Amino acid sequence: MARASDFSREREAYPEGPIKVGSEAHKLLFCRTLLNTFDPYKPAVIDWPKLDAEPLSRLVSLPIWDIAVQTEGRARLNVASYAAVTADPLLRKAIELNAFEEGRHKLVLSNLVAAYGIALAPEPQYVVQGNPEWAFMVTGYSECIDSFFAFGLFESAKRSGFFPAALVDTFEPVIQEEARHILFFVNWAAWHRRTMPLWRRPFFEMKVLAVWLFLIWERIGIARDMGNGVQDNNFTVTGAKSVGSDMNIRELIDTCLSENTRRMSHFDQRLLRPAVVPALARLARRFMRS
Repeated sequence: MARASDFSREREAYPEGPIKVGSEAHKLLFCRTLLNTFDPYKPAVIDWPKLDAEPLSRLVSLPIWDIAVQTEGRARLNVASYAAVTADPLLRKAIELNAFEEGRHKLVLSNLVAAYGIALAPEPQYVVQGNPEWAFMVTGYSECIDSFFAFGLFESAKRSGFFPAALVDTFEPVIQEEARHILFFVNWAAWHRRTMPLWRRPFFEMKVLAVWLFLIWERIGIARDMGNGVQDNNFTVTGAKSVGSDMNIRELIDTCLSENTRRMSHFDQRLLRPAVVPALARLARRFMRS
């Protein structure tokens, strides 16, 4: 695994002026945005706050910890596999950082469960999900879905006091890193699409559709397993039930939308934003009763 020092360096300048999607300037902007906003924190020295009995019980009872650790382990391997076959030096460096941060998230979660005495199931052997590009796309689009709802659930838990303020502050860098990852991914996908030969684009669009269908099917399986004692890899499903069973779904969607906008507002406005999941959320919101 790479070290934080491998990515801690002087920030490079961003390109100036208007940016055309698919251009060299576009690639420089989304790669340097990821690299320049790197936070070199070390999971091993995080000072996890002491929790009273009630908040500790709520934290331990969340049915997400086994698969959360495993998901980050798979994500690191999926992203690293694509970095290994990426020829462009700057793009490869940015994807390597993405993989490093996915692995660091796994260490953060592993240290969290150890600090609070949460027992984990044995981890499986991690393998790349398909070819490197497919694996990278599965991880990227999956994070676009999960991060959107995680933003809202995290804020809802913060407002309700489900998580103590000290724990929220400690975990905040991980949530913001996910925002950086999905911003990088959607810009990579747009740049990649524009720079490939025209004859390859239909095949790429078919692959994108296949990834979305795969992720939808995966989440249908998650919904079917709900209530059967099966942990899932989507905090959106179990998180809403755990944070508050009386949570109004309209309010949750509104919070997800506002938090998504707030977190994305920190980045250069010339970069593309994740659009599919927010658009679907707004569409669903229109059909909900007041």
